[in-house]
Amino acid sequence: MSPSRPVAPVRSPRTTSPATAAARGALAAELRRDARILGGALVVAWGVLVADAMLFGGALVSYGIVPRTLVGLRGILAAPFLHGGAGHLVANSVGFVLLGGLVLLRRPRDFWLVTLAGVLIGGFGTWAIGARGLHIGASGVVFAYLGYLLTTGLFERKPGAILLSLVAASAWGGLVLGMLPGAPGISWEGHVAGFASGVMAARSIARGRRTSGR
Repeated sequence: MSPSRPVAPVRSPRTTSPATAAARGALAAELRRDARILGGALVVAWGVLVADAMLFGGALVSYGIVPRTLVGLRGILAAPFLHGGAGHLVANSVGFVLLGGLVLLRRPRDFWLVTLAGVLIGGFGTWAIGARGLHIGASGVVFAYLGYLLTTGLFERKPGAILLSLVAASAWGGLVLGMLPGAPGISWEGHVAGFASGVMAARSIARGRRTSGR
């Protein structure tokens, strides 16, 4: 009778706990939602660019912000969707997805508040201090996201917020140079106004959280 061979233990397949599965499902749902929000905004902006080139001969850019004129006030809402060409929109699209996406991943409510601040406060600031001429593009909103990300740690003073600000500073801190005057064709005033609006939003959001105890 031959000796019996040892039987290797049979490992049961790993099972995912209901809590882990629910967390993964919630994260996937959040990412899909964020992709729809960011993608939808980009579709609108690119659609406007194509329509302006093919149907209006570039005339839509005249609806941008014209500083210190009554008619120029209409550009506050229109300017973020108007761009001078594909290169201009590509640059703003990258900033919108990276910086706006990071704000959105943190809290959707923060994203909408900062976006609104960038459009309205940043737009009005551009109208108030901008050089003569047309100011168009979403860079003011992008700089609002930057202002929020760099200062939310200062205002909230919580480990997660501080870490977020440090990461943003190390990755995109160099963008603050875009607020310096001198580069032709660049609305540095719009960048300054947008950044300031993001800082204001970060301060207001942090104050609201302290008041509500969240």
